[in-house]
Amino acid sequence: MEFSSDLSQLIRVPQNVAILSHRNPDGDAIGSSLAMQHYLAQYGHTSHVIFPSEFPVEFEALPGAEEVLIWDIHTEECKHVLAKKNLFIFLDFNAYNRIDRLGDYVKDLPGSRIMIDHHLYPDPIADFIFSDTAASSTCEMVYQFIVGMGDHMKITPMVGKCIYTGLVTDTGSFRYATNPNVYRIAADLVERGTDDTAVQDMIFNSQTEKNLRLLGHCLSNRMEFYPEFRTALIWLSKKDYEQFNIQRGDTEGIVNYLLSVRDVKLAAFIHNQPTVVKLSLRSKGDLDVQEICKKHFNGGGHKNASGAYSHESLKATIDKFKNLLPEYKEQLLK
Repeated sequence: MEFSSDLSQLIRVPQNVAILSHRNPDGDAIGSSLAMQHYLAQYGHTSHVIFPSEFPVEFEALPGAEEVLIWDIHTEECKHVLAKKNLFIFLDFNAYNRIDRLGDYVKDLPGSRIMIDHHLYPDPIADFIFSDTAASSTCEMVYQFIVGMGDHMKITPMVGKCIYTGLVTDTGSFRYATNPNVYRIAADLVERGTDDTAVQDMIFNSQTEKNLRLLGHCLSNRMEFYPEFRTALIWLSKKDYEQFNIQRGDTEGIVNYLLSVRDVKLAAFIHNQPTVVKLSLRSKGDLDVQEICKKHFNGGGHKNASGAYSHESLKATIDKFKNLLPEYKEQLLK
């Protein structure tokens, strides 16, 4: 990361800041946004965190989460707040279309822009762009940003809790997308007062009875295997959503259960939401699911974890996915 005097001026002189992240925010989006907010507060900035849509309930325990504004719910308030901002910080996304209508509104507003992100193919949407596809998470990059600014001592336990959340969630509890720096950061956060056990409890030990029954339904009734392609699939219909009263975040992590099967190399979770069919793909090894999502399903993300959507029916989307498998058979059987 390169830090110019202009960037230092933006960070060290109080500004009116909007911190934005992507639709359906996950632990990395939420953690990086709140970590940045608590860091900036130490310089006297006025800041608001704004997401296009709601986030899973397990992250409500993060400091500052209760004050996050949601564009889908607080649209007019968001517009009022954004109109006063002179600095926009984009975290965990790299194109305006990742924040939907919020992006349409923000892109024409005056003000400086900083982007910190680890996804492929960034658009030139900021004055200062920090893009590193080798990073485990945007939270890893926010940590490096703060340290690079010479502010290691400003990584308080509050900042650390938020950063640690993104490290844990985007690496699947340090099982994938890791690098040596991730472990150094985690160790430093714990040494600086982050309660790592409490973060793990917040994320993984806050399930409801409904979540467990939904998982049981997925594994018992909605799971399919295609051993000739080392692939597994879980799907959910609109009727499933109604039966289990599925809300945002309730299906988070379900796709990862498929990867726990020894011979599965490609895992897919395809579910029928109100206006689109969503796909979450995960893989082991060198299989690039980002390429599959981008080429066939209007999506993208990371090499081993990507998402996409389809405007076709659930059945048509599932059939399309299955029909693609022969194209990737050689890679799947490696």
